[in-house]
Amino acid sequence: MNDAIWAGTVAVTGHEGADLEAYAARPLGSGPHGGVVVIHHLPGYDEATKEIVRRFAAHGYAAICPNLYSREGAGVSPDDQAAAARAKGGVPDEQLVGDVAGAAAYLKGLEHANGRVGVIGYCSGGRQTFLAACSLRIDAAVDCYGAFVVTAPPADFPLRAEPLISRAADLSCPLLGLFGADDRFPSPDEVAVLDAELTRLGKEHEFHVFPDAGHAFFSVDRPNYRPAAAVEGWKKVFGFFGRHLAA
Repeated sequence: MNDAIWAGTVAVTGHEGADLEAYAARPLGSGPHGGVVVIHHLPGYDEATKEIVRRFAAHGYAAICPNLYSREGAGVSPDDQAAAARAKGGVPDEQLVGDVAGAAAYLKGLEHANGRVGVIGYCSGGRQTFLAACSLRIDAAVDCYGAFVVTAPPADFPLRAEPLISRAADLSCPLLGLFGADDRFPSPDEVAVLDAELTRLGKEHEFHVFPDAGHAFFSVDRPNYRPAAAVEGWKKVFGFFGRHLAA
């Protein structure tokens, strides 16, 4: 296995021509490679998310994570950008779709791209993954515990978002969903509602709810981390992308 990679900060063009900072990584082998857009969680564009980008590159994918909070100011720390964006209720849906489209275009423009792109997101990024897959032509999507696809956030929640389940008929690609049985956002009941709706619509999907895991069980730098669920979850992610993003 040759897992040598290049990784670093790049610029991509987002919604309405905005210049976005992004973190990208790709294999040094000749390819061709599938691409993965990584959508960061509500806490922002952080080191743990960049590590996920590198992990995809080590497994043979070109990957990129756009900083969705780039508009909060050049030269501002990622933590301060995230705080400012959260104070506004997060990223507007239309803007998110444009930013993911720009990141996907970056991946498709790489020399050894095979033309296939998947999207994966965590927490708020899981919801945004579902939104992107219902708004763009994507080859595969992975929703990691994305809340507020079925229901709206509580009034006191820092994220302002509308439910997306009415968009399910527009899902453009196979969807993998990874959830925790002890999670509240989304709860297992909400996962079941989305599962039933996608089944009714005949949309290709597979959902897994892990026991003894709550929200953010992939997050190695947080108390929420659950190694058993994360290890099994990564196996499912790479198996899923392997089936749908191959040349």
